[in-house]
Amino acid sequence: MALLWVGLGNPGQEHAKQRHNIGFMAMDAIARRHGFSAWRKRFKGLVAEGAIGGTKVLALKPETYMNASGDSVQQAAAFLKLAPSDVWAFHDELDLAPGKVRVKKGGGAAGHNGLRDMQRAFGSPDFWRVRLGIGHPGHKDRVHGHVLGNFAKVDTWVEPLLDAVADAAPLLAGGKAEDFMTRVALLTQQGPA
Repeated sequence: MALLWVGLGNPGQEHAKQRHNIGFMAMDAIARRHGFSAWRKRFKGLVAEGAIGGTKVLALKPETYMNASGDSVQQAAAFLKLAPSDVWAFHDELDLAPGKVRVKKGGGAAGHNGLRDMQRAFGSPDFWRVRLGIGHPGHKDRVHGHVLGNFAKVDTWVEPLLDAVADAAPLLAGGKAEDFMTRVALLTQQGPA
């Protein structure tokens, strides 16, 4: 049994620190923590392989740009003979407070072009989503700049969140989404100021 974990983002150094790329950042953190292979080009993206909690995981960072993520994801899933329900997309989520994490299976794309393109490529919304909260800028006219803006120095929650996601990854690999969310929440709780 294998799983395909996809970090959604845009390729290139100019995008590396953008909020929209938190999915790529999560894949990097997981691959580092769990001793995955070096990243290599495959399936129109970069892949790293490893095992988490005894489950084989292929990490994928599509290099097709966000709006065409589905092509890369679909190729990898087809090669591994995986159903959409064995695919997990890690992505930025405007509708969650910064640093919050929610996991769900299926649903709409909520305006997220990477998710929308995965649904198109699979012909199904039945893949898992690991929603990584980046917060909303307050007005829809500011969303584009917010999403494509870099994380700021004040965003001190980013590294602890990525560490917590990597630390709790075995729960996710074991199909324990609720336990994963609880563990991430515990690990990222801010102590008294």
